[in-house]
Amino acid sequence: MQYAVIQSGGKQYQVQVGQTLALETMGVHSGPVVFDQVLLLVDEDKVEVGMPYIPGLKVTATVLQEVKADKIQVFKYKSKSRYRKLRGHRQKHAQVKITDIGTPVGAKHVSPVKSKKVAAKKLATKKTVK
Repeated sequence: MQYAVIQSGGKQYQVQVGQTLALETMGVHSGPVVFDQVLLLVDEDKVEVGMPYIPGLKVTATVLQEVKADKIQVFKYKSKSRYRKLRGHRQKHAQVKITDIGTPVGAKHVSPVKSKKVAAKKLATKKTVK
């Protein structure tokens, strides 16, 4: 079983091939979409973790349709001042089907960042005037 964790719209999603998701609208109404911010790839026993992203790895998907979520009511009220406002909101979502989780082509394995040795600063000694 192969799956990946992608980042889209400030949120993270665990995706598999053939899965359908409702993501925040990306401005694309139809056609293929490529997600290049892949945080994690799991393929059977192999686990590859990006720092923060896996270089060269892309997840492709197709936009099926754009839908609106259920309406929520936003009611603002202040007591003793006769202030009332009732607003409604329907968030737009893009319904997306994951078609392929690509493998990194020509990308090197990401190794943990090695800590750099910081040279100790030499303290400047003040010359005394005699």
